[in-house]
This record gives sequence, C-alpha cells and structure tokens, in this order.
Amino acid sequence: MSEKQYNVLILCTGNSARSILGEVLFNTLGRGKFKAYSAGSRPAGKVNPGALEWLNANGHSTEGLRSKSWDEFAAPGAPEFDFIFTVCDNAAGEACPLWLGKPATAHWGIPDPAHIEGDQARRAAFNKAAEQLARRIQLFMALPFEKLDKMVLKEKLSEIGRIQD
Repeated sequence: MSEKQYNVLILCTGNSARSILGEVLFNTLGRGKFKAYSAGSRPAGKVNPGALEWLNANGHSTEGLRSKSWDEFAAPGAPEFDFIFTVCDNAAGEACPLWLGKPATAHWGIPDPAHIEGDQARRAAFNKAAEQLARRIQLFMALPFEKLDKMVLKEKLSEIGRIQD
C-alpha cells in the first residue's frame, strides 16, 4: 500500500516570490509525500527575478514555474487540497486571499523580499524568506498530523506560523 500524498496550496497576493519559494521548497522537502502548488489573489503574471535567482543559485529547478490565480484551483478538475497556507505579510498591509472549504489552513506570514532595494539586500531578504519557509515546512512535516484532530492540527499549524526565525 502506498503512502498518501497530501496536496498543499501556498497563497500570496502576487504569487511571484514567497509562494513560489514555498511551492518549490514543499515539493523538494516533501519528497513525494506532499505535492505543492502556489497561487495568488492578484497574480503578478510573472515569477519575480529574485525568486528565480535564489532557486537557481540553490540548485532548484524553475521549470514550469509561473504566477497564477488562485481561481485556477477552484475550477473543475483542480486538485483537492489537504492544507492551505497564506504567506503574505499582514504587517505590510497586503490583503491575503480567503479560502473556503475543508482543508486545514494557517497563515505563515513572511516579509516580502521582492520590494527590497539593492541587489545585496534583496539577495539577503530572499535567503531569509527561503530559510523561514524551509524551517516552517520542516516543522510541519514533523507533525503527526494523521493522528491529530482538526482543532489541534489547526493550532499546531498556527503555532508554526508564529515562529520568529
């Protein structure tokens, strides 16, 4: 019997940087147990060059990555999600999309590295965003979520989102 694969959706307003990093990191760290997708409420239409630079510099494939609307995942034939995470940073005043349905959800706010001025500072911001996402994903994957009831799981997911790296 094969192990269940969990579908994950990472949402951010523009789907050009943080959610793209989250999609790639989830798929890499999840090693087949998780299939991640990303989307935005108001997609930018292209992946941020800083995200592509970070992914390429760290040995991740960027093939097939694109900025897409979360409406795409509400259409017939879209995957059914087990988990949905928003990664937009409320402190920056961004409007995070809401998701209705049965997946477990949590907000894992990550400061937006895309708007940092200066190449060196922007690279450092992308490094920090990716490190924060990787840490949260690793903590999430260590949870025995198959054994947790929905309320406990929701609290654990929220706790991970509050971790200050």
